[in-house]
Amino acid sequence: MENRLNARPSDCEFRHQWILEAAYYKAETRCFVSGCELDDWLFAENEFVIMQIMRFQVISSEDGGMSIRGLQRLAKSLGVENTEAMTLVVELIQAIQKATHNDPCFSSEPENHCNATEPCLWKSECKKMIAKWLPSNGLHS
Repeated sequence: MENRLNARPSDCEFRHQWILEAAYYKAETRCFVSGCELDDWLFAENEFVIMQIMRFQVISSEDGGMSIRGLQRLAKSLGVENTEAMTLVVELIQAIQKATHNDPCFSSEPENHCNATEPCLWKSECKKMIAKWLPSNGLHS
């Protein structure tokens, strides 16, 4: 068991290797035409981020919801530092959004409804949290 743990790459190593290989295959589809290496890398990096977030959301929905520990692991896998010190869902999601070059719109204020026009990987989680924050008045529309 110990050998398997030692052989497993760190989150940072895994991330780098995945992006490296994805960028290579993206370049291969272009027949390795030069001048687009950075674009290939950034595309692969973005795909990695989307994959990790979607993977996390699927796992959390199967497990009954997001956990602080799960969000800390996701944030760490995306390069966020000091995730152990972050103990609030909102704080972790905002750190993930910043690390992935998205405006940290995930808000703990119920009056700040999401009005993002671009696709957002956190939209369903925002709606769930806002539903928890808004008091139920018992009225149905």
